[in-house]
This record gives sequence, C-alpha cells and structure tokens, in this order.
Amino acid sequence: MSTSIQNQNGRSAFFLIMSLTGLAAAFIGFGKTFFLPVARGSFQAPFIIHFHGAFAFGWIILFFIQAVLIRRSRYSLHAKLGILGLILAAGIAITLFPTGKFVVDRDLATGLGDSAYSSILGTIVSGLLFFALVIAGIWNRNRPDFHKRFMLLATIVVLWPAWFRFRHYFPSIPHPEIWFALVLADSLILFLWVYDWINLKKIHPVSLYAGLFIILEQSIEVWAFDRPLWREFAKELYSWVLA
Repeated sequence: MSTSIQNQNGRSAFFLIMSLTGLAAAFIGFGKTFFLPVARGSFQAPFIIHFHGAFAFGWIILFFIQAVLIRRSRYSLHAKLGILGLILAAGIAITLFPTGKFVVDRDLATGLGDSAYSSILGTIVSGLLFFALVIAGIWNRNRPDFHKRFMLLATIVVLWPAWFRFRHYFPSIPHPEIWFALVLADSLILFLWVYDWINLKKIHPVSLYAGLFIILEQSIEVWAFDRPLWREFAKELYSWVLA
C-alpha cells in the first residue's frame, strides 16, 4: 500500500467514526419511540411515517457504507452508490411534508391548540437545509474535501430528531431542546472543526460557513419556537402547503 493511500485512509477514519456515531444516535434515539414499539406491535402511524423513517435510516446506513468504501479505496462503487444517496435524500425531503402534517394533526387532536402548528416550520426548514447540503455535496463530487464535508453536515442535520429523543432516557434534564437537539447534535460540527484544524491547520470553508449556518439556524429555531410570530407563520404555512 502506498504512503498516499495510507494517509488518505487515515484521514477518512474520522468520517467513518462520525458515521458510526450517527448510527448509534439513530438507533438509541429512536429505540424507545420507534424500534421497541414496532417490535412489540404497539407502534401506530400511517404508512408514510414508516416510509419516511426508512428513507432517513437508509441515508444514515448508506453514509456509513460510503465511509467504509472510501476507507477500503472502493471509489468506483462509492460513486455508483451516490445515485442511491440522491434517491434517499429526495425521499426524506418529500416525505417530510406529510410527516410534518401528521405530527400537527396528531397534536391538534390531543388538544395542544395552535402550538401544534409550530413544529411544521422547523420540520420543513430542516428538510430543505438537508437537501440543499446533499445537492451541494453532489455538485462537488469531484472535490473530495468539499464533497465529504457537505455529506457529513447533511447527515448531522438529519440526525437532530434522534438526538432530541435522548430526552426520553434523561427526563430530568431541563430544556432538552437546547441540550440534546442543539448542543449535543451540533457538537459533531465542533468535532469536524477540530479535525480540520489538526489536519489542515485551519477550518475548511465548508465546515466553517455551512457549519455556522446550521448552528445559527437551529439556534434561531430553538429561541423562536412557539413564539407568537413563529406560531402564526407556521400556521399560515400549514394552511398554504399542507391543509
């Protein structure tokens, strides 16, 4: 094995570790609310929810497989599987709309009132952000340093619901929307910055600017969630797009 390939494999180990972290977060986060109820036959939801979950978990699993393929220098197969990644990403983005509607309708039925509409805005924005990052990654597929960072950041965005569900394991921790959905979820971006600094002696532009945008967007979402203006905008969005 040549020195260049050894160095390349050494660098790609970080993305393999991040993919394993994503897998663990997804299976642990959705363990109590999806996997165990499905195993017990007690999970009740429309088919589209299962379809959305299949797309999302498929993306996370594919990200792991792609990291393994790069680790093993299987670049041709990695490129071919990119088509599957685009299909999964489109599936996630499209099924987010009916999934978001289901959540709003469910919460309205339980008597949550107008606050039930608030979740739909963050759901759609996150879906659009995820898909935009995937498209940016595909557009930069011939620039590996850009490509892999866009794909990692897209995966970080799609993982936030899993991190937020960690609150079911630690119900005594206050403000789970901050500690789990923001701090814990976005800590992966900080790890990416550290990785860049160690290997490049600087933070890669994709890691820095796209990472900062993700943190800013999610911070604004946490701060503004269910405030009157947010709620009204979400309600109008629901009426225009989903009703």
